[in-house]
Amino acid sequence: MSSTTSRASEKAQTAAFEALIAEKPAAIQRLARAARALVIEVMPGATESLWSKQGTASYGVGPKKMSEHFAYFTFAKSHLSFGFYYGADLTDPAGLLSGSGKAMRSVKIATEEQLESDAFRALLRAASTHLPKLQR
Repeated sequence: MSSTTSRASEKAQTAAFEALIAEKPAAIQRLARAARALVIEVMPGATESLWSKQGTASYGVGPKKMSEHFAYFTFAKSHLSFGFYYGADLTDPAGLLSGSGKAMRSVKIATEEQLESDAFRALLRAASTHLPKLQR
């Protein structure tokens, strides 16, 4: 793919993300942009899938959320619910994860400080390398 095509694709994906968050409160929009930037920082080149009906942004190595994605976030009025598809397998010494399902866990993120915390970044980094397909 040429750099021009790549930039056009990135612009289109950003426009789709902005459309996904357009109706959210301004504080949630800022938090969502910061969350997206953090995922891209932790895993450059991650595949981003946006589901407008579900109100979800999901990240991985391909389009299949349950087999190729490691993390997602959804929106509430005052926080993001940042989920990990295989969160039950993650080491969580800070006790950030909640949930009791077989595989998935999530963290409520209400501030950029929570998002930028060392403990949260460690969870995100671990999740991004969890599946063999995700190994870099």
